[in-house]
Amino acid sequence: MGTEKSHINIVVIGHVESDKSTTTGHLIYKFGGIDKRVIERFEEAAEMNKRSFKYAWVLDKLKAERERGITVDIALWKFETTKYYCAVIDAPGHRDFIKNMITSTSQGDCVVLIIDSTTGGFEAGISKDGQTREHALLAFTVSLLE
Repeated sequence: MGTEKSHINIVVIGHVESDKSTTTGHLIYKFGGIDKRVIERFEEAAEMNKRSFKYAWVLDKLKAERERGITVDIALWKFETTKYYCAVIDAPGHRDFIKNMITSTSQGDCVVLIIDSTTGGFEAGISKDGQTREHALLAFTVSLLE
């Protein structure tokens, strides 16, 4: 008999426009969690001069999210590996949607903090008022409460 697979909830957080949804969507695709034909349907993103958004659109389903290029609501994607049933939760990075980020973080078994690597992006994220800093502190605080 085979062993039972474990369930794991992975929450992805970070500064707004740090490419959380793009990175997460691409990883889901690479792990086989989404069919290539679905990604090809998102090629329309390239027509809007947002080529990398084809991966973000795996998770960002609302019209407002696709038009603005930011995650507004919590997005969930499930897939499985040889050892795990995975649920990836993409949290909004924008300050206006911090309540949604906290809600999603409280559902996670682990958190992936995406760091903006663009020039000035890292500094903005970890500055006194940066969302990267705030997200890291909130994730830490939520983990202490559990």
